[in-house]
Amino acid sequence: MAMRGTAVIVGAGIGGLATAVGLRRAGWEVTVLERWPKIRPEGTALGIRPEAQAALDRLGLGEGLRRRTVPYRSAQIRRPDGRRLADLPLERVERKGGAPVLMLSRVSLMEMLLDAVGATTVETGADITVPEALRTRYDLVVGADGLRSTVREAFFGDAARPRYSGIVAWRGVAGFEPPVYGETWGAGQVFGITPQEPGSTNWYAAVATPEGRRESLEELRARFAGWHGLVTRVLAEADEESVLRHEIHDLSPRLRSFVSGNTVLVGDAAHAMTPSLGQGACQALLDAAALTSCLGEADDLGSALRRYDGLRRRPAQRMVAMSRLMTRVAGHHLQGPRNLLLRLLAT
Repeated sequence: MAMRGTAVIVGAGIGGLATAVGLRRAGWEVTVLERWPKIRPEGTALGIRPEAQAALDRLGLGEGLRRRTVPYRSAQIRRPDGRRLADLPLERVERKGGAPVLMLSRVSLMEMLLDAVGATTVETGADITVPEALRTRYDLVVGADGLRSTVREAFFGDAARPRYSGIVAWRGVAGFEPPVYGETWGAGQVFGITPQEPGSTNWYAAVATPEGRRESLEELRARFAGWHGLVTRVLAEADEESVLRHEIHDLSPRLRSFVSGNTVLVGDAAHAMTPSLGQGACQALLDAAALTSCLGEADDLGSALRRYDGLRRRPAQRMVAMSRLMTRVAGHHLQGPRNLLLRLLAT
């Protein structure tokens, strides 16, 4: 008989909402606490890899995902002058996983998760002032509250902290479909263009920037002046009000466990990573599916959480390390060793 109980999930991002979907399907009584007064999904494209698609299937959301997405099957890495350096190994990912990478907007994924969870499950404007009270009120506490997690700090100590990567990420949506997709690498900066959803194109720029320095869109255009025409066209058409800008951090040092008593971490709260491999959302979905599966198969909470930690901690932390390495490779525009580059891209 499947284990059931009461669960509180702190954080209404991708990992928190996906976990809520899985727990509700398993018969748990779920409450999601979100500190912001209103959930306003934002963001541009996410690449949902085959293993994350399988996770959404296990959560009952695979059909909805495939209705909203477009496949990503061909892309190149190029130099600023447009010369090709390598192909992104998307065909290899598809052969290995049995499905192509699927692209959709973060807004669409969040809307899909919110619809599945139900509005009554989520309490907004919830300020967690006494985290310890959650552990006595609920059978299970899930920390899904991101990079600067209140739950992690309360129950896992303060050794693991956000670490600035030296990179600022810019993101936007272009109003045209380009002839080719992929990334362009230059010294200290990268520019990428991917499909997003039918009729829209995602773009992003990662630039080495001192922490705390804020640049304008015009300054970003100046950084990429002289790059090949597709890059300059996208930036010329970008709108300051709709472009997103974020300093990129990951979590360091790695946690020794994702579990403390009846408390468990998922998503960025457990393993925040740089976006260089496009794996943040995928890893959060894998966390959610694994946690709910472990809870459904175990006889008691402790063994379920230990199994989750065994399944997810090391793979997720390897992804953090590889994404950090990929950030350095792309940021310094290393053209070799080629085999290392391709292994990183195919991870």
